[in-house]
Amino acid sequence: MRLRVVSARNEIANLNPNEKTIHLAFRASNVDFINLMQRCPRLRMIQVPPSYRKTMSNAIEVFLDMQGIVLLEGDVWGHRKDLDEYFTIENSTMEEIRTLAASGLGMDEIASQVQKKARIGSELIKYIAQSKIIA
Repeated sequence: MRLRVVSARNEIANLNPNEKTIHLAFRASNVDFINLMQRCPRLRMIQVPPSYRKTMSNAIEVFLDMQGIVLLEGDVWGHRKDLDEYFTIENSTMEEIRTLAASGLGMDEIASQVQKKARIGSELIKYIAQSKIIA
């Protein structure tokens, strides 16, 4: 799984319209979220840093939910945008999440176990586990 890292609002206009998962590494305004949804109609998940989530408008969260877009809180630890514009979650980590979800563990337990090995946030782990159960 790959998260497209967007570090500035001027990058939104250049995004691939097929992007489904995005990490916003800047403090986005409501207009930025609207532009993002217009540019990427297949968008399913947006991740924002914890400090940005606390200052976000409740209205945009409701609007994203109405559009079927999941808003997560989390960081992309150790990612260097100058080397790659995508943050990649390894296949082995994805397989481990699938296996733990299939075994019947609770979402919090899955997140706890995977976070020990992989440097991804608990909300993203839960999102992956839920989307893989449904898929």
